[in-house]
Amino acid sequence: MYFTVNYERGPTDPRSEPARVGWFLDTDKSTVIYDPPERVRTDVPNRANAKSAGRCPAVLNMENRYFMIKCPFDIHIGFTRDKEGKPAIVNRAGASSSIRRKKLGEKLHLTSEPEWRYPDRPMIQLALPYTFIADEPVYITQLAPFAHYKKDPLPGTIFGGRFPINVWPRPLMWAFEWHDTSKDLVLRRGEPLFYCQFEADGPDRQIQMVEAEITDDLRAYLDHISGAVNYVNQTFSLFQAAERVRPETLLSPVSRK
Repeated sequence: MYFTVNYERGPTDPRSEPARVGWFLDTDKSTVIYDPPERVRTDVPNRANAKSAGRCPAVLNMENRYFMIKCPFDIHIGFTRDKEGKPAIVNRAGASSSIRRKKLGEKLHLTSEPEWRYPDRPMIQLALPYTFIADEPVYITQLAPFAHYKKDPLPGTIFGGRFPINVWPRPLMWAFEWHDTSKDLVLRRGEPLFYCQFEADGPDRQIQMVEAEITDDLRAYLDHISGAVNYVNQTFSLFQAAERVRPETLLSPVSRK
């Protein structure tokens, strides 16, 4: 049995418009090094040909739903264990590193070994200030930049996730599961670090990305939900509680004059 789902909406239905997603940097330090999110656009020189895959509606429709976050700085690290067998990160770049050792330690963290999914696969997290918000139900999925070729593959996999940004806006982490610890992890500034896919209330909804103002209401709401993961397991159970205290409007686009 075959059936179709009709997602057509009347012109007065607000859901006939693109779902608006706001982004902001939850920091006031060194914001210039963080590039804005970019729509994924594969570099296809043969778009002029009508039959080119670069002009395929299915390809363009898919790309329209992904936004890319670029790596903000160069990182070259290795994995080791000390004399007591405790896991540790080694800064292979040393004195030639473009990021100071202290600052690297503030941004890059080796997850506690009991929290690894597999005993032989260390997990690291790179703290980032990118935060997304919406005033209607919108889910974000964080995943690897699969459409961009990397000459030197990473020695592991990106550990993604999915959650609703309308009730749980939080700064994103880049999480990495290190499968081959005999190989170094090398990240370069400006290269794709990960993609964000956004889903609204229907597969036909497009996404409009805008820079968001950090208003007093938004800051108060962020403070209200921040740090919950340190005290409560399964934070998804807190979504309903967060939604009850959420202001009706949190997304205010930045006005550029």
